[in-house]
Amino acid sequence: MTSWQIVRLVAGTFILLSLALGIPGSPVFISPWFLGFTAFVGANLLQSALTKWCLMETIVRKLGAREGA
Repeated sequence: MTSWQIVRLVAGTFILLSLALGIPGSPVFISPWFLGFTAFVGANLLQSALTKWCLMETIVRKLGAREGA
């Protein structure tokens, strides 16, 4: 997998997990404060789209993932 694919995989996983933990109707509900983490991930995705720079992608590349096209 390339670095951008890993970033999107992790972001999607974090969003789904934080929604499952933050929505009261969920069987694994813990606290509505987990929805703040969903907003944080969304804000970072928005920032990376506007600036064309993503800290997580930089970190993933330094860990050895190859750069995507």
